[in-house]
Amino acid sequence: MTISSFTILLGGSLVVTERLKALTADSRVIAADGGMRHAAVLDVTPELWVGDFDSSDADLIARYPAVERRNYPATKAATDGEIAVAEAIARGATRLIFAGALGGGRSDHVVQHYLNALGLVEDGFEVVLTSGEEEAFPFVEESELAVELPKGSLFSVLGFTELTGLTIKNARYPLRNFTLPFGSSRTISNIAEGPVSVTLSHGRAILLARPYDLSGA
Repeated sequence: MTISSFTILLGGSLVVTERLKALTADSRVIAADGGMRHAAVLDVTPELWVGDFDSSDADLIARYPAVERRNYPATKAATDGEIAVAEAIARGATRLIFAGALGGGRSDHVVQHYLNALGLVEDGFEVVLTSGEEEAFPFVEESELAVELPKGSLFSVLGFTELTGLTIKNARYPLRNFTLPFGSSRTISNIAEGPVSVTLSHGRAILLARPYDLSGA
């Protein structure tokens, strides 16, 4: 299957790193409201800009007069990010990169990005959420996730349900066919020994990695 990659620019924190540049290379781009401020540092021009524009000031709007804008009322029934994702899917996206999905001043939006991403993975999409410094990879039951991480970098597996059949390979604290109770912190702060692989029989989870944090080396 041909991979059609879209980067969704969101309003959270974003630090431009080599991993971020490699992740978003050759990707089409859609901006969600104030996420447009990341376009300049990524040196990209989105093909579409959506939202109610309550977090985009006049200077930002004036900087991109040629980008197609779709305005939505503030009382809409979806976040600007969710609207941007729907537009990307309508344009053929199979892989979605949520840039600016982590950090920032709105924890509710971050949690919603996690939940939206898990739903998208269940529907067969490949999804990565990133701030440049942190990367999140949602995965669901009967799936295998492989993540390229430097040796000594930190990562955690966050269970959004009880996890059964959880196997973590190439980590300082490996697991095999493990049952992780919902809410358990057992899989927080693991250390990569290089590329990490995770498999899961049942449940929904997110691997949250800090590839530039080598404090565990």
